[in-house]
Amino acid sequence: MAEIGEGEETIKGRNIEAMWDLEQKLDQPMDEEANRLKNMYKEKSLSTLMLLRLAFQSLGIVYGDLGTSPLYVFYNTFPNGINETEDVIGALSLIIYSLLLIPLIKYVFIVCKANDNGQGGTLAIYSLLCRNGKLKLIPDQQRSDEDLTTYSRTFLPEGSLAARTMNWLEKKDSRKRALLIIVLVGTCMTIGDGIFTPAISVLSATGGIRVNNPKMSSDTVVLVAVLILVGLFSMQKYGTDKVAWLFAPIVFIWLLFIGGTGLYNICIYDSRVLKAFSPTYVFMYFKRRGRDGWISLGGILLSITGTEALYDDIAYFPLLAIQLAFTFFVFPCLLLAYCGQAAYLVENKDNVANAFYESIPDSIYWPMFIVATLAAVVGSQATISGTYSIIKQAVAHGCFPQVKVVHTSKKFLGQIYSPDINWILMLGCIAVTAKFQNQNQIGNAYGTAVAVVMLVTTLLMVLLMLLVWRCHWALVLIFTVLSLVVEGAYFSAVLLKINQGGWVPLVVAAVLLLVMLVWHYVKVKRYEFQVHSKVSMSWILGLGPSLGLVRVPGIGIVYSELASGVPHIFSHFITNLPAIHSVVVFVCVKYLPVYTVPEEERFLVKRIGSKTFRMFRCIARYGYKDLHKKDDDFENKLFTNLFSFIRIERMMEPVASSRNSSNASICSQAEQSREILIHNKEIEMLSSIVDYTVSTLDTVVPLGSPSNMASLGEEIMVDEEEIDELEFLKNCRKSGVVHILGNIVVKARKGSSLPKKIAINYVYAFLKKICRGNNAIFNVPHESLLNVGQVFYV
Repeated sequence: MAEIGEGEETIKGRNIEAMWDLEQKLDQPMDEEANRLKNMYKEKSLSTLMLLRLAFQSLGIVYGDLGTSPLYVFYNTFPNGINETEDVIGALSLIIYSLLLIPLIKYVFIVCKANDNGQGGTLAIYSLLCRNGKLKLIPDQQRSDEDLTTYSRTFLPEGSLAARTMNWLEKKDSRKRALLIIVLVGTCMTIGDGIFTPAISVLSATGGIRVNNPKMSSDTVVLVAVLILVGLFSMQKYGTDKVAWLFAPIVFIWLLFIGGTGLYNICIYDSRVLKAFSPTYVFMYFKRRGRDGWISLGGILLSITGTEALYDDIAYFPLLAIQLAFTFFVFPCLLLAYCGQAAYLVENKDNVANAFYESIPDSIYWPMFIVATLAAVVGSQATISGTYSIIKQAVAHGCFPQVKVVHTSKKFLGQIYSPDINWILMLGCIAVTAKFQNQNQIGNAYGTAVAVVMLVTTLLMVLLMLLVWRCHWALVLIFTVLSLVVEGAYFSAVLLKINQGGWVPLVVAAVLLLVMLVWHYVKVKRYEFQVHSKVSMSWILGLGPSLGLVRVPGIGIVYSELASGVPHIFSHFITNLPAIHSVVVFVCVKYLPVYTVPEEERFLVKRIGSKTFRMFRCIARYGYKDLHKKDDDFENKLFTNLFSFIRIERMMEPVASSRNSSNASICSQAEQSREILIHNKEIEMLSSIVDYTVSTLDTVVPLGSPSNMASLGEEIMVDEEEIDELEFLKNCRKSGVVHILGNIVVKARKGSSLPKKIAINYVYAFLKKICRGNNAIFNVPHESLLNVGQVFYV
């Protein structure tokens, strides 16, 4: 009996090994197809005139937030008044060196170089790290992804510090999860900036009314600020395309005004403030004021707010243009503005509450008030638009529910608008403005958010410098120590103001972080469920061309997150229904850690089995900035690629005659193994195996590469068989197209902890209910939609 059992186990083992080999041949990744699509682009060099023009235009998008900081810095630094004249010079010295070290040296010349094809922000750094190592918690990377023109990576030499660090991170999911949490904390705080920036900028600008009208109550100022905020957010749906050309001139005039006014005040009041360029006054400031001086760093920090927005908005302009604009115009204007205010305060210490407007000459008060309000709106607009972009990136990384995103410009694809996020931001801005009603507490909240974002950026930059740039460890150490010393000081100062408004961004970030972590956790579990429950392709093909069912006219498009294998919803579907469409297309919509996927490289198409099966696989690849526009017809693009694939496949047959014999042998093996595959109880085990092979035997059609088709078309005539298949597909399409989507209901297992039940059964269920479905994203007509329900217990 024992010998027979061992023999049965040996036979089963051989069968499993044979089916595994067959599975590898039948359903291989599309590496060869992706390599054929790879298309190299040449970067265009910019003329000096064009570079200067772009540097001017960057003022309105990149520097609007940073440029409006002089409205509120000195008041937040000295909320209780100025005691000594030397304190003003000490605070000015801190502002000067903060602007020098953080925005100029760290961000403009170091951090901004850490961009993903021009994209900045914490999620962009995370994408760079994920491309250079297996750091994603969803293991859907494939070799074919690396053939994209926008997919760049660095290969680490074995044994190097970078390689050892990467291996250490890749070994455990807990380390990958910790990295993701750090990234999401920075992302949540950046989204919080979308609430605090408009609130403090608009409130500070409108607060100037009281300088000319002292009897006006603070409630009136708040009401005016709220009305401007409502108008600002209400106009978002129309986009900024028609008025964007005004942004740069407004900020340009604003910076000229504050720079000129600063120079005027230096000459009129006290030029001795220029001694603040000596760093000794920083030391003397802390020695004289002690703990109060340390706490005042929370106000000094506001002089560099907008720096994180600068990094998020670098995608719109070349890095050199941004560097030129800041170094030779923005930075000098800001220095003059702060020095001018300091010179005024030295002589007028009692006017610190409205230092900016009080220091303005009476003759230009109203022009300055109008320009200040416009500059505050422009700075707020840049932050709001950046928030939409960050949310879109989070959605693509699987960390945020799908929300509606609308293009507001036909010329500029980067200009987007999200109605749901827009109204949430508006309500948040109004609540913060109405609740605090003064710059000080809003400034404390704003400073907390900025300090956390800067710390997160520093931590991610350390990894980037080690793993991607492969910098010497000594340079990384110097960058880390200097950054953490300066930013750690600011962070410790804002922590002391938690009870004075600093708690608000922490609460906002905590809510956003909960949403992101719950959504990402369930998404990972859903992907694992689909991988382990997928059906072996050899089993499907073992059923024969009819799949053991009635093939009815029409085309069935089966959506899945899997790039290989057959999703469980398909087996669930054919198990419960006795028929399937004449043509079946498995579609995988995949988001990659890249900025964008060029349109001609987006779709990968291959055939599954022989032509008699009429089964295809299509992988649609998107970057985190790519959008499914309303006027994009996903179905038409899919069929265009499918039809082109068939033409190219036939044209390439003479070159790949060996492939035909290979496919024939595979189909023969499938028929011989049919009985084993159907009755073998090991199918469930096979379905949990993930295919990571790195070659393929199929052909692909590049969308928008007519040159290849033309050259082949001149040499090879399309035969009757190909025309018949194309006509067959077109007729099937006329008969009807059905989009089959899996509607997976996720629930917590019995016996799960209470927090897990709340997170999955209530938080995730609520988010799933209010977010957009795939049918809305891909514009699937309701009458063509078929949902296949499943329940998955976590």
